[in-house]
Amino acid sequence: MWDVPPVLELIIFGLIEMIKNIGKLFIPMKYQMKDISGQIALVTGAAGGLGRELALGLVKHGAIVVIWDINQEGIDETIKLIRAAGGTCYGYICDIRNREDIYKTANLVREEVGQVNILINNAGVINIGIFWKTPDDLLNHLMEVNIMSQFWTVKAFLPAMIESNKGHIVNIASMVAFIGFPTIVDYCASKSAIAGFTESLQMELDYHGHEIKTTVVCPIFIHSTGFNSAKYSGKFPILGPQEVAERTISSFRSNTEVVLLPSYMQVLLYFKRIIPRSFFCMILRLIFSIDATEFEPRESPGKCA
Repeated sequence: MWDVPPVLELIIFGLIEMIKNIGKLFIPMKYQMKDISGQIALVTGAAGGLGRELALGLVKHGAIVVIWDINQEGIDETIKLIRAAGGTCYGYICDIRNREDIYKTANLVREEVGQVNILINNAGVINIGIFWKTPDDLLNHLMEVNIMSQFWTVKAFLPAMIESNKGHIVNIASMVAFIGFPTIVDYCASKSAIAGFTESLQMELDYHGHEIKTTVVCPIFIHSTGFNSAKYSGKFPILGPQEVAERTISSFRSNTEVVLLPSYMQVLLYFKRIIPRSFFCMILRLIFSIDATEFEPRESPGKCA
């Protein structure tokens, strides 16, 4: 029996994985997607916007949907739409800023619905204003909703996924996770944290040999999320929540780990890495034409991915 040196073993493993990835390019996407019919999928922030579209999209694939939000009227409307489409949906009021409320509601879901197989952390808020003028309570509130809540929901549902060795965690971030932007400094920081959290969590799961998958979705501006996309998007496209929901579902069904929307944003990230920061900032100013001095700190009344 030959003793293969560790370095050679690593090279061989890397080549095999690259060949697998290249081979996937020639396989139609529909054949790469896993079946989620009958699985229980939980979506946070699903009383409207992207969360509602994610819930509606999931039932089209036969999933049993659980939705969390703090807006009872919005929850009722989402449930009504899903049931009208022939789907099954359960709605719960849950304040995701409150760790104990998350754990309590998670236990209730397990008792009344069953084990969650797919967790989609969608809920989020945004502050618009100059960072050093933003009140501390708004900064704290944003971090609690956008990133800390994801820690608690993952801790609430991941152990059962590990026990069954089956599950998928989807975290909604943003393109600003990779591209800093004035007037939403704290939001950018929270989305960067989501991207880092998701990548690190996947590495830890892999390290321990668990088959749980993760996906982080990073869209650019989205319609109907409580954020005035038309005012701030400049020359960038504004995506519809249904489009983002469809791409999110197809991506995690094919176990894609990082999703940029639109996909050509990868080109912008590439240029960011190779050109001077001052030049890149000048390009962004031309694209967005935003005067940062006009903004006073305020919290968005709705949710934003």
